[in-house]
Amino acid sequence: MTVATKLMTLAEYLIHDDGTDTICELVNGELVAMPPESYQNQQVTISLLIYFSQLGIPTRLLRNQIAIAVTGGRATARIPDLTVLSEDLALQLQETNRSLILADMPPPNLVVEVVSPNQDKRDYRYKRSEYAARQIPEYWIVDPILNKVTILELVEGLYEEQVYVGEQSIESPLLGSLTLTAQAVLAG
Repeated sequence: MTVATKLMTLAEYLIHDDGTDTICELVNGELVAMPPESYQNQQVTISLLIYFSQLGIPTRLLRNQIAIAVTGGRATARIPDLTVLSEDLALQLQETNRSLILADMPPPNLVVEVVSPNQDKRDYRYKRSEYAARQIPEYWIVDPILNKVTILELVEGLYEEQVYVGEQSIESPLLGSLTLTAQAVLAG
């Protein structure tokens, strides 16, 4: 749902405050309210956050709900459910005190999107091309509706995908072979 009638710039998005707790993405200059996350989507995100931390990823490199400026015809900032930062990016963000990864900053190492009902096109199509253009090396699409986890690895500017279902152990280009199955991710 679009919440503003005039197109916004990224600079305007940075200072936007409508006085509510509504989380908004900026999509082609339009401020778009994100639907509230379902219980299952929240559980998946929290479980992955804990799992990544247990793998030894420092908490300073783990973020949820951080905006990422992506390439597009108009200003666009996406908010993945979970993001794994690089050391360089974490340092740059610490210096800015912002929750926005700007286009001139290094990309995050990995982003995770948990598909919400009626939002599959956004996660499978639009964000896939935007994250590839932003050069994000790894993108996970966790789909509780279709009961699958898709791991996308950036290869020569395009994502190559591997789909995991059921008891298949997930292999991550960034994290290696995991003791994590698709079923465990989806169970949250």
